[in-house]
Amino acid sequence: QVQLVESGGGLVQPGGSLRLSCAASGSIFTIDGMGWYRQAPGKQRELVAAISSGGDTNYGDSVKGRVTISRDNAKNTVYLQMNSVKPEDTAVYYCNANLFTGDGGMDYWGKGTLVTVSS
Repeated sequence: QVQLVESGGGLVQPGGSLRLSCAASGSIFTIDGMGWYRQAPGKQRELVAAISSGGDTNYGDSVKGRVTISRDNAKNTVYLQMNSVKPEDTAVYYCNANLFTGDGGMDYWGKGTLVTVSS
């Protein structure tokens, strides 16, 4: 059984920084793309950042220049470094991974971690 477990959320002041982590565990053969999405109250889930198995990255327009996504393939872990956070970054952040098990490839999601930006 595959699990994605996020950590690192919490309360942060505007202009501050935080780092989110997401570790994938279970009977995983290989992981293709990994990414972070977020959903604020009353809004649709949106892409924050994504990273391919080869390290190519893609960022949402609202966070470009303020966040960096990275991954440690040996640890099946993806990270999101957020800097200069704004109140509008407040949301539940979800980890996503496209990975392959003995049953084939599919997308998996974590349960989410809440980030609140407030003074």
